[in-house]
Formats: sequence, C-alpha cells, structure tokens
Amino acid sequence: MPKRNSSVLGREFGTGVRNAIEQSGLTQRKLAELLDWQEAKVSDLVQGKGGVDEVDLVRLLSYCRIPAAEVEQILALFHESREKGWLLFPEDGVPDQVHSLISQERLASKITVWSMNLVPGHLQIAGYIRAASEKSARIQPVDIDALIRAKLDRQAILRPGREFVFYVHEQALRLPVGGPDVMRAQLNHIHVMLVRQYISLRIVPIAVGAHAGLSGSFTQLGFEKFEPVVFIESENSGLFLEDKRSLASYAEVLKRLDRDALDAEQSRRLITTMFV
Repeated sequence: MPKRNSSVLGREFGTGVRNAIEQSGLTQRKLAELLDWQEAKVSDLVQGKGGVDEVDLVRLLSYCRIPAAEVEQILALFHESREKGWLLFPEDGVPDQVHSLISQERLASKITVWSMNLVPGHLQIAGYIRAASEKSARIQPVDIDALIRAKLDRQAILRPGREFVFYVHEQALRLPVGGPDVMRAQLNHIHVMLVRQYISLRIVPIAVGAHAGLSGSFTQLGFEKFEPVVFIESENSGLFLEDKRSLASYAEVLKRLDRDALDAEQSRRLITTMFV
C-alpha cells in the first residue's frame, strides 16, 4: 500500500482539531450535522488531510467553544500545514520534550537514533538526566525535576510493536556524566534494555576516527502509513525535515554509520567492559 502524503504539520493540525472536538463533547457525526457537512469532511480534518478553508475551520471551532489561545494555535497550524519541514521554538526551552516530537514518535513504527555526545534520551536514567541537566545553559534548576519526569515518561514508548535502533558513538558512553556511580548504573541499564528484542544498539568505536555522523545527532522516524521524518535538536529549537533531498542525505549517514559500527553483539560486550 502506498504511503500517504501527510506532513508532520498536517498531522499536528489534525490532532488539534480532534482534541477540540473531544473537548466540546460533540461527536464527529453531530458536529457534521450542525455544520451541514458530510461526516467524511470532519474525518478528513482530524486526519490532517485538510479539505476546508479558513472560514469553515473557524465555524467548526466556534461550535467546539475552545479557548481563544487554542483557536489561534490551530489556525496557525492550518496556515502552515502545507509546508514541508517545521522549525520549532518551544516555549519551555526544552526541544527534546516538544509535544509534537512525542506525538510523532507514538505514530512511528521504527525509530532510529544517532547520538554522538550523550546516551540517547530514550535510554537515559534519572541520575544521568539530572547530571546532564545541571550542566545545561538552557535549563533552570527549578525545572530539572519536571524535566526528569518528562524524559522518563517519554520512555513509555519503549514497548513491543515498534522497532528501535540506536547508533551511539563510543565517546558518548565513556563521557563520565554524573561520575562513576551514575555511569555504572546508566551503562547497566542500557545492557538490561538490550535484552528486549525490539531494541538494538550499535556502537561507532573511537578507533574509526572521522565518521559520517560528524554533523551531529538526529532521530529518523519511520511510519507504516506516512513518509519518514528526520528530527534535529539544537540548543533552543527543534527541526523536522521532510523533503526528499534531506531524507536521502540522512538515510545515507545512517547507512555509512552502519558500516562503521560494531555489530549488536560486539556492542553489548563493549558496554559490559565499561561498567564492570
């Protein structure tokens, strides 16, 4: 079955409309009756397919009686939903916890991560998160506990039903974040997680020298129904990439990292030598 042409922005727009309808207490059928629409038109909206103009959308949202701020957010997504790519400047200053990234991860069937400097966020323990956060220039001390909870909650996605592949540079696993005790616990946690058949970790050894991932870490999301997406996190923003040229470039990076990385068993053995 061919994959649908659906952008991250389009799916976020659809989610916003769905949430507005759910908050109203109306069913999609009842809302369609009030608007004198076919029910399929409402269904297309919540799936992010569009098919309406701004006037139609405002009419729908008026029946939902949601706060003005939510109306403005949905309208902004509507105006941008035909774009490919999406640059985010989250209000809380924590791009890694952007709700949009989390919602896209929940839709993904395969998540592939390249992490050059730190243990991938999906595999971090609380002590490691705290130690890294305390050194961050963007995170205020008062926000650290909430950040830890958010990061650990995000890890609920590590369940059967999707595949996770982590490419990690050896230096990320040897960087003593939080000191020896925290790192020992962190590496042991990774080792335990690798028992799960749907999680694999491949280490790019320091001995390789220069490698294809030098431009920085990123996450590739693969979907059964949609085209893939690449997410890049910077100091104070996050960027979704969806254009074919960018996707091909990052796919080639992963292909080359795969050639340089230790295999899964060699990677597990190397981790064991680090925390014993």
